[in-house]
Amino acid sequence: MLDVDAIRADFPILRREVEGHPLVYLDSANTSQKPVQVVGAVADHYLTHNANVARAMHTLGAEATAAYEGARARVARFIGAATPEIVFTKNASEALNLAAYTLTARLKPGDEVVVSVAEHHSNLVPWQLACERTGARLRWFDVTADGRFDLDRARAEDLVNERTRVVAVAALSNVTGAAAPLAEIAAWAHGAGAVVVVDGAQWVPHRPTDVATLGADLLAFTGHKLLGPTGIGVLWGRYDLLETLPPFLGGGEMIEIVKMSGSTYARPPARFEAGTPPIAQAVGLGAAVDYLTRIGMDAVAAHDQAITAYALARLAEIPAVTILGPTSGDRGAAVSFTLGDIHPHDVMQVLDSVGVAVRGGHHCARPLHERFGVQASVRASSYLYTTPAEIDALADGLAKTLRFFGEG
Repeated sequence: MLDVDAIRADFPILRREVEGHPLVYLDSANTSQKPVQVVGAVADHYLTHNANVARAMHTLGAEATAAYEGARARVARFIGAATPEIVFTKNASEALNLAAYTLTARLKPGDEVVVSVAEHHSNLVPWQLACERTGARLRWFDVTADGRFDLDRARAEDLVNERTRVVAVAALSNVTGAAAPLAEIAAWAHGAGAVVVVDGAQWVPHRPTDVATLGADLLAFTGHKLLGPTGIGVLWGRYDLLETLPPFLGGGEMIEIVKMSGSTYARPPARFEAGTPPIAQAVGLGAAVDYLTRIGMDAVAAHDQAITAYALARLAEIPAVTILGPTSGDRGAAVSFTLGDIHPHDVMQVLDSVGVAVRGGHHCARPLHERFGVQASVRASSYLYTTPAEIDALADGLAKTLRFFGEG
């Protein structure tokens, strides 16, 4: 089990107050807080090692290059990958856009791309754009009333078939927390000859990840949700697949030979990292995965399950709360709900007045909210530093919200 008190000591921000109340941070699905080890690693890089990578041959340049490539190696170990399979991007959205743009060359009119109605916009809009560019057709998995993939309907509709070229789904929903049946979807997609792209933005920070067994051909995730800095994301890909993909952006270091008559391109991952990369951010991400590795991802996952179960139980005590998504079984740490007829933005503001930070809106997943027949929802999302007392503060804040609006 996690020593949550010891972990919280590494996060000074969790000791601050908001509106005279202790901060209760329940917005980690949006962005996680950063431990002092990560902040210190970034500061140390800027203060003592700052230089550009792969260009400057002086001492600082060599140190910066070693730190940047060392971070790549640590991230690779964290997810069970080979180091050259790790492409650094600025966030998961860019990683998914990279996947969609480079896979566009495989699409033509009559082909199909399959996503789900539960996708974050970052794993929906890039595929819509790819289909617009190529004349391919976009299709999607529907979900059941509790937010899980409706595989029976998908089979009845022959959703994945000989025309399918790409299947792109989130491993864990950022709204409902529902886990995608990745093994089954991947087997179905691979049987049809399709490439499987997984949005792991909510998965990788919370679960042990082994790309050899995940079922993905490409996996996207972001640093700022797993204790790392903003401005750094990752696209993992099978190296044999990455080798076949064209460049995403042009510029320095992604080339092999440049002539006025044309250019040849570097091997992955350099082919997809044009220009000066997010060096300090990569250093911070390396420190973040080191921090999580020391704690143990099995322990992180166990804490997630326990604190999420407690949150669901406390919310079930409030009759006005309606949960979006599963209330038991395999699910993530994001819990979204409505509170009577009170608008989620109003709920969010009242909670903020007592120091409780949640998110209100459609969480960049508008089609899923439309599928559930609601305009927006409140989302409380925990992480390894969340305590039962903070969940109690959420429940108390919701009771106050009901009283404020005359519904309690």
